[in-house]
Amino acid sequence: DETAGINRDLARAAAELGIGMQLGSQRPMIENPALAKTYAVRDVAPDILLLGNIGLGQARELTGRAARSLASDIDADGVCLHLNPAMEIFQPEGDRDFRNGLDTVKRFADIYGDRLIVKETGCGISGELGARLVELGVRHIDVGGAGGTSWVRIEQMRYSGEETALAEWGIPTAASLIELRDIRCTRIASGGLRTGLDFAKSYALGAAIGACALPFLRAQQAGGVEAAVEFGRKVIDEIRAVCVLTGSRTIYQLGRTPRIISGGLRAWLQQRCPQAPGGAT
Repeated sequence: DETAGINRDLARAAAELGIGMQLGSQRPMIENPALAKTYAVRDVAPDILLLGNIGLGQARELTGRAARSLASDIDADGVCLHLNPAMEIFQPEGDRDFRNGLDTVKRFADIYGDRLIVKETGCGISGELGARLVELGVRHIDVGGAGGTSWVRIEQMRYSGEETALAEWGIPTAASLIELRDIRCTRIASGGLRTGLDFAKSYALGAAIGACALPFLRAQQAGGVEAAVEFGRKVIDEIRAVCVLTGSRTIYQLGRTPRIISGGLRAWLQQRCPQAPGGAT
């Protein structure tokens, strides 16, 4: 019941702000259909972009009919297929059978077409993997890079209370966006985005969409729908301010704004993407 309330609050906030919403993993409702009601938010947010969500391991086991029903059962517009091998490795009850992953991606791309997003969950997506996903028919990739919530850390702390050396494993969000620069897909930035400036930087690095979860959840927990809306408006106002200050009429024009890349990101690009902006010495 608490989870259902959170989902409905966040859906109401998304409707008020005019933004989209991705629900949490539908694995629980697959294992227990009675939980499907906790994903029901369309009645409070009839016009938003609403996305379902399933992990690659669970998606592999679904029949074609069950795969199609992921969206229809919750009246969603599309589905996010999430990749989380690092999380599964450290999750005590994790699914560590990673076989036939690419075949599963291809099957979902055939079923959902332009309504499918493939995303990581905190470890980023490399240019090589991005190219393979596009070859399989994937058109939208959410990099889900390192730098935000570490599900490896969460699972390890939940299991033993001790932190693993791999807690920050992965490709940073900004680096992942640039690694996908030549891949013909919609790039979505997530993983550590907390402010409007973070979103604007992502757009400047080629993202078409930005996404975040933790700040909205924290706001909702602190003050319900109103606090979540207030946080969202602050982010949107900050993005607009950056657009004005850089002379960009739209967020897409931010992608053509001159950039200065320094520090660890510059070092990453020098090794991995020498032809990218800021990558050459």
